[in-house]
Amino acid sequence: MKIIRTYKLICFIIIILISKSCVEPFDIKTLTFENALVIEATITNEFKLQEINLSRTFRLEEEIPLFETNADVNITDDSHNVYNFHETSPGKYVSVAAFSAQPNIDYQLLITTSDGKSYSSQPTKLTNITKIDNVYALKEVDDLGVENISIFVDSFDPTGKSKYYRYEYEETYKIVAPKWNASDLIVIPSGSSYRIESVPKTKEERTCYRTAYSNAILQIQTNGLSHDNVSKFPIRVLTRENTEISYRYSIVVKQYVQSLDAYTYYKTLNKLSGSESVFSQNQPGFFNGNVFSVDDPNEKVVGFFELSSVATSQRMFFNFQDFFPNEPLPPYFSKCENLEPPNGTTDGSPTELMLFILSGIGKYYMPNPNYPDPLDLNAGPYLFVTRECGDCTALGSNLKPDFWIE
Repeated sequence: MKIIRTYKLICFIIIILISKSCVEPFDIKTLTFENALVIEATITNEFKLQEINLSRTFRLEEEIPLFETNADVNITDDSHNVYNFHETSPGKYVSVAAFSAQPNIDYQLLITTSDGKSYSSQPTKLTNITKIDNVYALKEVDDLGVENISIFVDSFDPTGKSKYYRYEYEETYKIVAPKWNASDLIVIPSGSSYRIESVPKTKEERTCYRTAYSNAILQIQTNGLSHDNVSKFPIRVLTRENTEISYRYSIVVKQYVQSLDAYTYYKTLNKLSGSESVFSQNQPGFFNGNVFSVDDPNEKVVGFFELSSVATSQRMFFNFQDFFPNEPLPPYFSKCENLEPPNGTTDGSPTELMLFILSGIGKYYMPNPNYPDPLDLNAGPYLFVTRECGDCTALGSNLKPDFWIE
């Protein structure tokens, strides 16, 4: 799961008032800091290399998480099949062979850390498989009068068995550098001195593509409704001023059908973290998942072993002009103000302007139309901009994705 980032535990008492409902909350406990194992494991019905991430809790004053390395990780099922995992990068364990979780089979996660401690999950079954019916975008105006593009999802399980849903999305959008020039300026030796020369660009720097992933817990449940029907559930809201929708925008949505326990765990986690990150850096307390220490029942373990069916939507595209025809584009990622490095004097060594070009700090935009400027003797003959304004590869990839449709 791409939305997991880092983990911190804040040490203070949490009091939660538990109301009577169909969703049973997990046990919430007081925690002073403890070095606990953190497990991120969502196994799906997708035939792929499955992934499990292991790390340790760390204190607020620490900058980065401590990954749990050199662990022995595998999953077993009730038919005695064993699915082995190997560590591909610190704390990241990937199945040796691709596999998919199958219905009506119990799966169990088993971990042995490098110091010999053993951990296990409760046996878990794959949830019901339910497809996404529709993903669509609508133009809306919020209570403050702000125009938005809202992305919604519809889903329906005629069997009424799914009930608990979690969503993730992957968005890709086009970036066009607003002050791009087809040429670059380079500094080359010329006899005993140097000179500036204009040369054609050798790579695409005007149009790029950037992909981002959801990092929020997006959940809904239909328990208690007459039908197991998800209707117009909001996945993403983009204001008219979002740079991401300036040209062409694309989104694909994944729907995870969760068990009641998994739904409750993530719902509680979301409520406690108050953050868009699943396991927040400001995690206020500890609550049990479904993974435990085999050796010490009192040892705290953070995380959840989830078996979840996944359905992926068709990729949706739209252009800014589809919703805001003939309107000015949203503001760019930065202001893109012009830079005017001075030419400087020369004694055979590179001038100030040449040193600026060699530094790569800015990208050439155009000749300075005001040069020479009697009111600004420091202004040079060329205008530059910061890299992201003249070179889109500062923000994204210049390789068009295989799925991209204009």
